[in-house]
Amino acid sequence: MGVDAVPYCGPLIAPEALIYAWNGDPWLLFVLACAGFAALWLRSRVGLTAGQDRALMLTGIGLVVAFVSPLCAATVALFSARALHHVVLVSFVAPALAVALPWRALPAAVAMGLTSVVLILWHVPAVYDAAWASVAVYWGMQGALLLPAWLFWSAVLHPEQRAEGLFAHALGIGGLAAVMGFIGAVLTFASTALYPQHLVGAEAFGLTLLSDQQLAGLIMWVPGFLPLAGIAFWMVRRGWKQGFAA
Repeated sequence: MGVDAVPYCGPLIAPEALIYAWNGDPWLLFVLACAGFAALWLRSRVGLTAGQDRALMLTGIGLVVAFVSPLCAATVALFSARALHHVVLVSFVAPALAVALPWRALPAAVAMGLTSVVLILWHVPAVYDAAWASVAVYWGMQGALLLPAWLFWSAVLHPEQRAEGLFAHALGIGGLAAVMGFIGAVLTFASTALYPQHLVGAEAFGLTLLSDQQLAGLIMWVPGFLPLAGIAFWMVRRGWKQGFAA
């Protein structure tokens, strides 16, 4: 087990220094800068709507929060921070990216299934250990999570949908919320700690390994559920209005 390995966002930062622990990885900053310039080129060359423009900005903010801000360093100390990191990617970055640059390559149900599988895999201790010990596996897992989530939200947030499509996709969002709730329940009610990599970090923040894991489960349940519920409610309301207008 790679407990002693230094993960991508490492090494472990003391709680009082966490606020200053911004990720200065030059390769990451280079990729994000290239993505930003590509977005500006796309904006000037193709033209984006005002909504797409705002969504693209939110995508950039979300990626910076996930991978550059102190949240990245916090994921080394706390498994609960890792759960929040996943929520940011699936429930904030992916839908914003789907609105800005929709990629409708898969049906929503297939994309939701792939997203759910990767979310579950992230929480399998052996897989988590591999991502902890290897930068290549870490980024492979991040891409494997973000890509199908992008495809899922691209299909779900299609602006030209009939009422029945909106209702069906709202159910798909409910399915994703159920998967996140299931993971949250497993983490919250497990009798043993599953991720020893966070032992030292959790203790530094005044938590036990098990209480940090339980906090992660609650994050998957509540902050993970609320944005999904909000989007699903908006889609049902929109479908309801379309049904009355027909």
